Amino acid sequence: MIRFHEVKKSYRLGRDRWVHALEDMSMEIHKGEFISIVGPSGSGKSTFLALAGMIDRPTEGQVWFDQMEVTSLSDAKRASIRSGKCGFVFQFPSLIPTLTSLENVMLPKTIAGRYETTDENSAFSLLEKVGLTDKAQHLPYQLSGGEQRRVAMARALMNEPEVVLADEPTGALDQENALIILDVFKRLNEEGKTILMVTHDLELAEHGHRLLRFEKGKLV
Repeated sequence: MIRFHEVKKSYRLGRDRWVHALEDMSMEIHKGEFISIVGPSGSGKSTFLALAGMIDRPTEGQVWFDQMEVTSLSDAKRASIRSGKCGFVFQFPSLIPTLTSLENVMLPKTIAGRYETTDENSAFSLLEKVGLTDKAQHLPYQLSGGEQRRVAMARALMNEPEVVLADEPTGALDQENALIILDVFKRLNEEGKTILMVTHDLELAEHGHRLLRFEKGKLV
């Protein structure tokens, strides 16, 4: 599904200083896997996720997505693949404060100009999947932190992605809300979606099929 071949990612800091976020990474993620990604802050986890989801490009090496080498594609082509096949969930949900939960979930279709009359039903079904149909007409300020996170998860699924990439999706949540979100990921995986989840919670990480541990830009 996703393959890294001799991938390096470096960032310039100032005129002559470089930070090497990833070094010589070659690995493969198979369709339908649930991958947990752990490691200390600054170890390359989020960089890995950004490259896997085509948000960023490697400095060297190649990234393959669904049997297509995507490193050399244009920004527009990468964005098209990303919007159709990837869903992103971040620690901070970034919901639009003036939109209801239902409207926030529909946002990917609205922004892409692909709104259809059936989208409202689809969005409501996604809220049902995350257990929030009773909050469909609530604004973000009327939701708890865990509920906002679940709305963001539903939004990430609006375009029916094949891969869900989550960066600390349970960060700063209590154990009850963290387990609710983990359960949603597990059910999505059972439906056939590939899950990549960055987390500092080792107990949650154990629920994945495979654990990737990063340290100083390398898999260990």
